[in-house]
Amino acid sequence: MLEIRWHSRAGQGAVTGAKGLADVISGIGKQVQAFAFYGSAKRGAAMTAHNRIDDNVILNHEKFMNPDYVLVIDPGLTFITDICEFEKEDTKYIITTHFSKEELLEKKPDLKGKQVFVVDCIKISQETLGKPIPNAPMLGAFIKISGLLELDFFLESFKKVLGKKLPQTIIDKNMMAIKRAYDEVK
Repeated sequence: MLEIRWHSRAGQGAVTGAKGLADVISGIGKQVQAFAFYGSAKRGAAMTAHNRIDDNVILNHEKFMNPDYVLVIDPGLTFITDICEFEKEDTKYIITTHFSKEELLEKKPDLKGKQVFVVDCIKISQETLGKPIPNAPMLGAFIKISGLLELDFFLESFKKVLGKKLPQTIIDKNMMAIKRAYDEVK
């Protein structure tokens, strides 16, 4: 089973990102879960969202997980929450930051020796969407690092998910943000 934990602040789109990823993955016949845990449930409060993906029916509905991927879409949470909690030996971290990987590892030494990837999802979302909603760029980075799906397949499938709620201009901007993060993640 593949487990993914998202770290964000309420309002940054982690729940929407987790649910969108689950919608796309369920379309290829896999079993999925997408759920969230909120603290105070106020906009800006630290929260986590989660995905589970498997070929078999997922019977585990606990919040506890040993994530294969940790997606941090709010850069500040890297330093004030335990993003390494319950990690596996081979957990991969994708962190939104304006720092280079080397600068981030210097500032957060407990990530040294781990598989860490960086991309500035906030900057990408501001430049493509006009708002700091970094969930779509993080999905692009995740698709690249995980190799779970081909980018073109993900984009086409995700367009259908977004098409249920958003106008075409916003969908197009999200596609640009996803592609850009896919290309820029290091």
